[in-house]
Amino acid sequence: APNLYDTLTHIFGQHQHWPDKRHFYTLAWMIVGLLESGLISLTAWAPVVDSRANFAQSTVRRFRRWLDNERIEVHSFYGPLIQEALSEWGTNTLYLALDTSVLWDQYCIMRLSVIYRGRAIPLVWEVITHGSSSVAFATYRSLLDKALTLLPLTSEVIFLADRGFADTELMAYVKQTLRWHWRIRIKSSFLVYRQGKSMVKVGDIPLKRGQSRFWHNVVITGNRFGPVHLALAKPHGVKETWLIVSDQPTDVATFDEYGLRFDIEENFLDDKSNGFQLESSLLRSAAALTRLCLVLALATLFLVCQGTEVVETGKRRW
Repeated sequence: APNLYDTLTHIFGQHQHWPDKRHFYTLAWMIVGLLESGLISLTAWAPVVDSRANFAQSTVRRFRRWLDNERIEVHSFYGPLIQEALSEWGTNTLYLALDTSVLWDQYCIMRLSVIYRGRAIPLVWEVITHGSSSVAFATYRSLLDKALTLLPLTSEVIFLADRGFADTELMAYVKQTLRWHWRIRIKSSFLVYRQGKSMVKVGDIPLKRGQSRFWHNVVITGNRFGPVHLALAKPHGVKETWLIVSDQPTDVATFDEYGLRFDIEENFLDDKSNGFQLESSLLRSAAALTRLCLVLALATLFLVCQGTEVVETGKRRW
């Protein structure tokens, strides 16, 4: 644990934006605790800490004070770190996935992640008091604005989202304000209008099993939003039909691009029942959970960067 702590403080200490360095050192021990125990549990983290505290309870209180500290603004610290990672990865096209996850029917995690090598690395996030995974555009718009400031200017950005975000206001904002492209799944009830053709619900467009169809330069919804492009498919072995709308002409590759979005679902699963057991956390504060997500994000970023380095140096078998 001390060796891992030294590694983390060396790597993350290169970009310090802390009014109090003790906050940074506490954060490093929390990441060590998370990686050593594999659990989100303040009591499980306490034994790995090398400190002068005589009782584990004192360390747990130290962690809890950190999570409740209003002076700690997660994105001012995390931003430079993810920016450096993105520049080192040198990806010309960046895929960003937006999704939400609900905790105890009381809190909603809103997260925008970068898809990289089969992983979803958190870019920006916020936890709000909200008992549903459906969130209005006005609620998460500030996250998109924060993300824009972190991305390399030279990268093309493609935004991915599921049906819960099928909102023409979002589509217009992503395209016109953020200057990103997008691939968003829409609901079967969406109305589609083609020039010289009758209006049709997108779910009523006939598709055979294993068939795909591509409609270009159509408008959607009663607001006649567009022009947009559709990619529709009924894959073998999948119950649901894929109904994807894009700001760019669609083809078979559109399904592959949209499919990258599933990595963020795996990311949430890793945080929760399939990995760190976030739902067993005793925290009941949106602000504290937002800071806890910083611990998760840094652990994810560290492990992905370490894995990338291992592969690039030919040490994967080690």
